[in-house]
Amino acid sequence: MTAARSEGAAVSDRGVDAAREYRDFADARAAQLFRIAFLMCGDWHEAEDLVQTTLAKLFVAWGRVRRRESMDTYARRVMLNAYLSQRRLRRSGEMPVANIGEMSAPGVDTDLRMTLVAALRRLPPRSRAVVVLRYVEDHSIESVAQLLDASPSAVKSLNTRGLAQLRELLGSQQDLFQQ
Repeated sequence: MTAARSEGAAVSDRGVDAAREYRDFADARAAQLFRIAFLMCGDWHEAEDLVQTTLAKLFVAWGRVRRRESMDTYARRVMLNAYLSQRRLRRSGEMPVANIGEMSAPGVDTDLRMTLVAALRRLPPRSRAVVVLRYVEDHSIESVAQLLDASPSAVKSLNTRGLAQLRELLGSQQDLFQQ
C-alpha cells in the first residue's frame, strides 16, 4: 500500500511541477506576447484575446512540449498561427475604429507610435506579421520563415512589400521615423 501511495505522490508531484513550470513561463512571457500581438493585430482587446488563446493552447500541449529547447519560439508560432487563422475567419467582420487604445511608454512620442500602429494595421496580416517579427522582435529571415512555415524568399518578398506599403502609407511622415 505504501508503494502505491508513494507512486501516486510522485505522479501528482510531476503534475504540480508541470503546472508550476507553465505558470512561470506564462507569467514571464505574457507581456512580450501581448506586445507582439498588439503590433500584429493593432487592437488592444483582440491582442488580449490572442495572447489568451495562445496561452490556452500552450497549456493544453504543455506536457508534450515543455521540454523543447525554445518554448518562446513555440509560443510565437502558436500565436502567429492563431492570428493568421483568426484573420482568415474574420476577414469580412473587421470594423475600423477612429481611435486606437492608449499604449504609451515613458519617453516615447505617442503621436509617432500611433501613426506607426495605424499604418501597420493597414498592412495585410502576413506582411504585418513579417514586419513585426523582423523589426520589432529582431528575428532573422530564416527564423521568420520557420515561424510562418514559408521559404526565406517568400519572407523577403513579404518584407519588401510590407516596407514599401508602410512607406507609401506614411508618406511625408516617414521623416519622423528616421530621426
